[in-house]
Amino acid sequence: MISKAVSDNLAKASWIRRMFEEGARLKQERGADKVFDFTLGNPEIEPPPAVLAAARRILESDAPHLHAYMPNAGQPRVREAVARRLATATGLPYTANHVLMTVGAGAALNTVLKALLNPGDEVLTVAPFFVEYTFYAENYGGRLVVVPPKADLTPDVARLEAALTPRTRAIILNSPNNPSGVIYPASTLVEIEALLARTTQPIVLISDEPYRALVFDDVEVPQVPPLVTRAIVATSWSKSLAIPGERIGYLAFSPRMPEAAALFEACTFTSRVLGFVNAPALWQWVVAEVGDQVIDVAPYREKRDLMYEGLRRIGYECVKPQGAFYVFPRTPIDDDVAFVRLLAEEGVLTVPGSGFGMPGHIRISLTVERDTVVRGLPGFERAFRATRGGRP
Repeated sequence: MISKAVSDNLAKASWIRRMFEEGARLKQERGADKVFDFTLGNPEIEPPPAVLAAARRILESDAPHLHAYMPNAGQPRVREAVARRLATATGLPYTANHVLMTVGAGAALNTVLKALLNPGDEVLTVAPFFVEYTFYAENYGGRLVVVPPKADLTPDVARLEAALTPRTRAIILNSPNNPSGVIYPASTLVEIEALLARTTQPIVLISDEPYRALVFDDVEVPQVPPLVTRAIVATSWSKSLAIPGERIGYLAFSPRMPEAAALFEACTFTSRVLGFVNAPALWQWVVAEVGDQVIDVAPYREKRDLMYEGLRRIGYECVKPQGAFYVFPRTPIDDDVAFVRLLAEEGVLTVPGSGFGMPGHIRISLTVERDTVVRGLPGFERAFRATRGGRP
């Protein structure tokens, strides 16, 4: 009864969920206090008080039609508010007709890929990458082409160029990156713009940005639309406001893009026919009012420092994360899946880098209590030493 495509994808489905289920089993066997689960990127903190207050105000409002059907692109006043913020951030003349409200960033990506792809078309991305990109491209008959990064886990533009074919329709970049926490520099985006200018067919750059606000050490995340002509931003407030379960985000088509109006119209259609219809009304009104709020990133920075410095002290190799809430170290053996199993024996649950297109690494999520990081590090050390025959 189940389609072959879905059956095949279930067999290679998310390592994240698989390890989460393994964690539930281990906690039942050993006790929750003896298992350290670093698998899910599910914010453990609560939304800012101003966000919850705004939601209460809207729910208690007697204004008519706040929760009614609306234009499929979203409430015009909400889109205008988002456009004003984008115009301020980028210096570009965004209007409501450049913004489409979506059911989170996942729906944003599916909506735009549905509008862009013909069967057999290709979407490029850079390893390591968010695992669902593969399935999102395949949803519309496309194919994800994964390009290896530089040693510092930033895009290798020469390799991107070598991967281009006449079927390439889009490049997806995710910065700050899940799973590495690396922020791609402006110089890389300038190189990509030059690359796209050399192509004979129009290729869009889709910038997947749910972690944009979660940065450390005063590092700035470059604005993509001023640097890349055919830029589409897909994002959500899931991480910046700690509301991933509310599924609210948007697509923004750069005013510099010649096809912006056509893509806006196409994505308004694809959002509807994919069944999203429109983004949740309540949360549209909330983000219009307080969407510029950001959670306190200090706890994540502290846990980043604890985990990164602890791993380096043990002997792991790791690029220091600049944002998001993950750490992505190299495994001390080539077989990252085997090492994940070794860590699980120590009660430490992580996700193999193979699931992110980057074997030989593991992803560690920092959406845990600080004490979990402190108490989990000895397990990372025991597993590391086991690969060295027990030697320090």
